[in-house]
Amino acid sequence: MADTHEQDHHHDEQGEHEHEHGLVEVTLLLEDEHLEALDETAEEISRDLKQDWDRGAVVRLALSEFFSRRGKIT
Repeated sequence: MADTHEQDHHHDEQGEHEHEHGLVEVTLLLEDEHLEALDETAEEISRDLKQDWDRGAVVRLALSEFFSRRGKIT
């Protein structure tokens, strides 16, 4: 993460720049097979729910489940 993001994150911890269900743009490095799985899952969920899902939505869903299981979010 760049220094500016680290500073923003520090401010977030102090409550100075709170996001109410907002999205923050980040850059991730993923393995090729993860991209393929993200695309496939986005297509499956889009088909099942009859609404468009993209890679970002699938990543957010996966992270939500991961952190929920660890008790970090509710």
